[in-house]
Amino acid sequence: MKASAFLYPWDVVGDPAAADRVAALGVTQVTLASAYHSTRALTPRHPRHRVVTAEHAAVLYPPGDHWRGREPHPYRAGAWAADPDAYGTAAAALEAAGLSVHTWVVLAHNSRMGADHPRTSVVNAYGDRYPWAPCVARPEVRRYLVDLAAEAAVRPGAGGTELESLGWYGLAHLHAHDKIGGVGLGDAAQYLMSLCFCAHCREGYAGLGADPDALAAAVRGALAPAWAEGGTEAGLPGIEKLLGADLAALTLDWRTATAGSLQEEAVAAVRAAAAPGFQVLMHADPVAYHCGANAGVDPARILGAVDGLVLPCTGGAAVREAMLSPVAPHRTDRTVLAANLTVVSGMGGSPGTLVDDARHAAALGATELRLYHAGLASDADLRAVTAGLAELR
Repeated sequence: MKASAFLYPWDVVGDPAAADRVAALGVTQVTLASAYHSTRALTPRHPRHRVVTAEHAAVLYPPGDHWRGREPHPYRAGAWAADPDAYGTAAAALEAAGLSVHTWVVLAHNSRMGADHPRTSVVNAYGDRYPWAPCVARPEVRRYLVDLAAEAAVRPGAGGTELESLGWYGLAHLHAHDKIGGVGLGDAAQYLMSLCFCAHCREGYAGLGADPDALAAAVRGALAPAWAEGGTEAGLPGIEKLLGADLAALTLDWRTATAGSLQEEAVAAVRAAAAPGFQVLMHADPVAYHCGANAGVDPARILGAVDGLVLPCTGGAAVREAMLSPVAPHRTDRTVLAANLTVVSGMGGSPGTLVDDARHAAALGATELRLYHAGLASDADLRAVTAGLAELR
């Protein structure tokens, strides 16, 4: 199975040994961030630093002049990138080490945009804004995301891209110093807390026949027991139990149609900007109403647009089954299904079980591996990855 390792440009820029070290793992490709959200990242082997603090979402290359005068627009990286074209510098070093490079593009996850342009953010049923979560129904957000996808994906020399956060973002998010775990919310309550009630979404609900005020009140009423006792309901049946079947269906229709059309538009823009043969993958979750970095998709619909999906497969056999089994029936002989496995022990990964995990994923239909994350992993984790990939070969 082909394996690709995730990296940030700052893992490579300023470290002459980085590219050869990654190549020695046994991967043939690197998925390198070209547009990324704010983060605090460990760099355990870099000769100049140990922690990189990316203060806000940014592009890691010089953005084009076509953004001049536009709002919103992508922000340039600050000093943490260590190079005006950190992506380009890192990509050149990785290519010189014999690795192919694909871009890693984070889209609808941007706290800086929410701070500078509050109207772009998701608004929940209580009126709270989520500044990290751009509302993908808003026309200005959609234009921004489509244009950013095309530019950040198609960097010089890249053979393909992986689009992350191409859909709804919601409540669940590691935002600054999060203090939102005091009341346990089940999957269904998380969904209700992620519904957007900005002016544009309210118009969307009205267009489907709902009174937006009454819908917001119904959502708050459905959530009331969870605030008192916690929530355990999960899945579509859980959403229907809390909100009622009709309103659940209406919200799902609005959200899946909105996200699906954005995904198709962004992929089309990437293909229009790229040379023939450029591979377009999307980080995804096969449960259409799920939010976050792995955006919820309808597998049958999205596989008509992209070349494949990157699916989160860390957490055991049941997780891999839930991710891969709903997608496999919709693939073709050319479809890429990449099992994304965390190989950082300190982040819940299990590099020591890479061989068994990869073989199980392959039995469920996975065709490739993604390893998260070669820059964050310890030396011991990387040794386990090297041994595992050698055995798989």
